[in-house]
Amino acid sequence: MSDDANAAVRDVLAARADDWAAAMVSNDPARIADFMADDWVIVSESGISTRARFLSYVESGDLTHSAFRIVGEPRVRVHGESAVVTARVTNTAHYKGERFDADEWTTDVFVRRDDRWLCVLSHITAAAPRGASRGCPVPGLSPP
Repeated sequence: MSDDANAAVRDVLAARADDWAAAMVSNDPARIADFMADDWVIVSESGISTRARFLSYVESGDLTHSAFRIVGEPRVRVHGESAVVTARVTNTAHYKGERFDADEWTTDVFVRRDDRWLCVLSHITAAAPRGASRGCPVPGLSPP
């Protein structure tokens, strides 16, 4: 893939990430599902959750988002028919009425299927508070 084509795909995926964030705030399961492959999973500190389980929480109203924002420019790397999008995301969610504010690093793996980029895996990691001393002491591997 040429550099120009790669840049175009990166732009498409960055826009797709922004659109997915907007879909999350819509709390519309069908709109959110449009970004996910059927075999999508999310990995968090709680373990692995399937697309069906995640969307069922949204559909029931148990899980809602009132804010979902990508902080800064996402890092997008294209590898043929797959791509990795990494970004810092802040969001406000409610689960069964309890509010949660999150600041997370997210990594989404996309694949191109029928000329559409669909996410097959999302991984979220809580961002360390600025100035926190925890984390790996290796330069570049510790929190910014």
